[in-house]
Amino acid sequence: MSGMVEGKVALVTGAGSGIGRATALVFAREGASVLVADRDADGGKETVELVGAAGGTADFHHVDVTDDGEVRDMVAAAVARFGRLDCAHNNAGITQAPTPLHEITEEAWNTMIAVDLTSVFLCLRHEARYMLEHGGGAIVNTSSGAGIIGFPGLAPYVSAKHGVLGLTKTAALEYAKSGIRVNAVCPGSTNTPMMQGFINGDPAIEAAMKATVPTGELGRPEQLAEAVVWMCSDRASWVSGESMLVDGASVCR
Repeated sequence: MSGMVEGKVALVTGAGSGIGRATALVFAREGASVLVADRDADGGKETVELVGAAGGTADFHHVDVTDDGEVRDMVAAAVARFGRLDCAHNNAGITQAPTPLHEITEEAWNTMIAVDLTSVFLCLRHEARYMLEHGGGAIVNTSSGAGIIGFPGLAPYVSAKHGVLGLTKTAALEYAKSGIRVNAVCPGSTNTPMMQGFINGDPAIEAAMKATVPTGELGRPEQLAEAVVWMCSDRASWVSGESMLVDGASVCR
């Protein structure tokens, strides 16, 4: 039985660690060639090595997803390296320390919006331009449970992740007749390096994050990756504009 994305070419941003790395590995396992994109060259190259060790095909591309020219070059690099672009996971993002809204600086706000929302717009724009001219494709953006409900202390993050869902729905409608499907995955609290950085060794924050999940345990990156790759596959051919919660029933409570 062939893989879900056999013969396809996938691009994953933020693929140097966490959910992005896991998605790159599942894409490769399911038969795709993967352009691993990240600003962390060491992490990105390690992901490429992991893909290779598992028998897959991947290459690394250094990118700052907040820079329009670099995003354009990233899409071009995927096509130059592998001949086409069929799937994209716009996953790169950051988090910030919890801060009361009235104490958030304009700089902190602007940084979060640039990395977690504007970058998704830039990636979508360049990916869609290519896909419009080459028969379509599938794009998945990483939002969050925080794209659906509020979290005190995380106003910039919540705003950016809500924005990702609006962008996803609008793009899905615009490209519905062009063979481009656009969806979002909304992770619950997941055990990634970014989450560990957010917890920062504080048992109280760790307990609070685990308490958001009914099972009491953080999710695993590969659990998100399976959903992303399925949404990019032809098995999800009529799924577009969807904001899929992959969170162990956290937000539905």
